Amino acid sequence: FAYCPMGAINCKWDEAKPVLNRKIAEYTKAVIDGKPNFHISLVVDVSPFCDCYASNDAPIVPNIGMFASFDPVALDKACIDAVNAQQPNKNSRLGDDGHCCHGKDNLTNNHPQTNWKDAIEYAQKMGLGNSEYNLVKLDK
Repeated sequence: FAYCPMGAINCKWDEAKPVLNRKIAEYTKAVIDGKPNFHISLVVDVSPFCDCYASNDAPIVPNIGMFASFDPVALDKACIDAVNAQQPNKNSRLGDDGHCCHGKDNLTNNHPQTNWKDAIEYAQKMGLGNSEYNLVKLDK
């Protein structure tokens, strides 16, 4: 996860990345706790940096599709698994130098200093949701 210049979540650059990941989970819990909620994620044009980053590059993986769930942790984990199952786009940050290959952890390869697994584990430990999911595919 990265700093968002729009000010939604501020990160001190000298602060450990897990602290930011955990803040994101805590803020999410504060917003939805005790309220009905439903989450939708579009896994398309997955840029190598935060969407608000001023100069982004080509998407790192092909467009995957839409995911939805009442459980935000299961949703994030399903999206992560789908991204990591993809072969990186050839003309992307991950595909250009061959330091990543199909079936590997594309998110960690893209940002080795960020531990997405810690964010999922922390969100689950806080009771935000469950990382286990049952993926139901719908045809077009």
